[in-house]
Amino acid sequence: MGHGFGGLAKIRGIIYYRLSPFEQRAFAGVITKGIPNTLRRISENIFRVAPPFVLSYIVFNETEKESKRLSRKNPQDYENDV
Repeated sequence: MGHGFGGLAKIRGIIYYRLSPFEQRAFAGVITKGIPNTLRRISENIFRVAPPFVLSYIVFNETEKESKRLSRKNPQDYENDV
């Protein structure tokens, strides 16, 4: 027959566009478009994301301090021990 695999049937009306992986530029525009886009997205969302994290940190930190304070023994209870 002389046809390779995949070339056995003739299909009309379907157009295939392919780009060789060797012709693609995987990191095209990373510095010129990627970094400014990242900074823009961070600046848009920082006020939506940061306050809950800051509040959670403050609550956690104060809770840990209070837990350590409450779990300490009272030194005055052991003054007369020999």
